Amino acid sequence: MNILIIGGGGREHAIAWKLKQSPKVSTVYIAPGNAGTKEIGENINITIKNHDEVLQVIKEKNIEFVIVTPDDVLASGLVDYLETAGIKAFGPTKAAAKIEWSKSFAKELMMEECIPTARFSVFTEYEKAKEYIKKQSLPIVIKADGLALGKGVIIAQTLNEAEKALKKIMLEKTFGKAGNEIVIEEYLEGQEISIHVFCDGETAILFPPSQDHKQIYDGGVGPNTGGMGTIAPVPWVTDTMMKEISEKIVNPVLAGLKKRGRIFKGVLYPGLIITKDGPKVIEFNARFGDPETQSYMRLLKSDLLDILLGCTNGNLSNIPIEWSDKHACCITLASGGYPGLYKKGVQIKGIKNAEKGSVFLFHAGTKSENNKIVTNGGRVLSITAIGNALDDALSNAYDTIDKIHFESMQFRKDIGKSNEPSVMAKKASL
Repeated sequence: MNILIIGGGGREHAIAWKLKQSPKVSTVYIAPGNAGTKEIGENINITIKNHDEVLQVIKEKNIEFVIVTPDDVLASGLVDYLETAGIKAFGPTKAAAKIEWSKSFAKELMMEECIPTARFSVFTEYEKAKEYIKKQSLPIVIKADGLALGKGVIIAQTLNEAEKALKKIMLEKTFGKAGNEIVIEEYLEGQEISIHVFCDGETAILFPPSQDHKQIYDGGVGPNTGGMGTIAPVPWVTDTMMKEISEKIVNPVLAGLKKRGRIFKGVLYPGLIITKDGPKVIEFNARFGDPETQSYMRLLKSDLLDILLGCTNGNLSNIPIEWSDKHACCITLASGGYPGLYKKGVQIKGIKNAEKGSVFLFHAGTKSENNKIVTNGGRVLSITAIGNALDDALSNAYDTIDKIHFESMQFRKDIGKSNEPSVMAKKASL
């Protein structure tokens, strides 16, 4: 079977890497791909939100199955378009994906379906939002309603910071049309985790829990990024907690979407916070997470193609899904200046010597140029490793980073540290 993966980041490299292991896969095409996916299949340089252009490539390459992962492409309705054209595609429709591309829609759905989440209000007018925050407790969370590359959430510690965030999103349009509407939420205390769920419209099967590290700097400070690293599974998350998440969050939201004629097929990814009152939803995503996927693909033992086809065809309940009992981690190497302005075209050295033993590198913002690999984005490489224990995986990954270099390279040195015994004991008492 010829496969087309839409996207060009570390997530897409990980998916391509895993799919290539299936005996049922012939050629993997990646649009636009990166320097890493080029080693697995064929990169295709097209405008991925141009539906007609995508369809033309599908016909030219005799592609039989398309995997759509980027949030903005799902929001553009590519899955709907391909299905109408008779092309089998993995991912939710535009209507179902609204749970990610409109935070206000997601919050209102949660309120109506009694799904635990932070208290909130929605605003389209700057002055009304400004008056509202003056009456709220601090810190407070301000979110652009639409898609903003994972950076549209600001936690304001002071009233001044909150007013600056409102101005940045609503008046200066830092996130473009994503900021035409905003959601203002109460701040929740607790530990964040990422939950992923394979869905076929009826059946929902949860992945092991994972944990992303969103802020750019150690200790979880600084601006949000697309994700600076992950671990999976999360040591302190119990089976009882996962059952509660399934019963109180996953099942109700899928049922709520179905009730509204928005049947969800694909990967549902709720970002949660474990509070003293139990798990609550921070936000919903309608696709594989990045960099969570890079860790998950190191642990998945089953044939990924079978699972994705099961979601698409509506027979997921017949597909066995097996995970390794090992631990995985992913450390993001980012360009200097990210998540702000950064240089591209910086040569990356040491990649060939880095992949040894349990370590594998997934490329994100990279490209091949004059027989060299250079940076081509904010998040550049995902260093993944597995081990019998989480510490083993983390040690393997961090030891590998010493072999890689590019100018102004930055990364967090504390991935997984919030899962050390002393911290775990504190979180377990929540």
